[in-house]
Amino acid sequence: MRRLDLALDGADEVGPNLGLIKGGGAALLREKIIAAAADCFVVVADNSKRVDMLGAFALPVEIVDFAAPITIAAVRALLDRLRLPSDRVALRKSAAGGAYLRTDGGNLVLDLACKAIPDPEALAAGLAHIPGVVENGLFLGLAQRAYIASANGVDCVRV
Repeated sequence: MRRLDLALDGADEVGPNLGLIKGGGAALLREKIIAAAADCFVVVADNSKRVDMLGAFALPVEIVDFAAPITIAAVRALLDRLRLPSDRVALRKSAAGGAYLRTDGGNLVLDLACKAIPDPEALAAGLAHIPGVVENGLFLGLAQRAYIASANGVDCVRV
């Protein structure tokens, strides 16, 4: 794949060191591929997305259908090991009805309502090792800048 000079996107949360939660719109795998392929990844968000610790926004995790209950159990076990709430894990339903929401790749979205993620690197690494997890919405070490808009103007945050 050819590298991109610049990728520009929004975020569901912008935390310390430009750690992000993305994928609330269920395109997290594609968004992460684009961010990783860019020489410069820039985030634009309003001040309501800025947080002191990631996790207030439910973390999207893309999983395959096959043996989804086994994958969900493994995710819950990881959350328990990391002392994060494992009882707030749910497959996201489509806004249009009772069906489960699908990603651009046709996979399911599992939302982890952690409320706070003190060690996002450990959670991202743990999720990456669970068979059935396609990708997670923790975008760590990918953004070089964020432009955060507020009533007082725009703040440029750099790593």
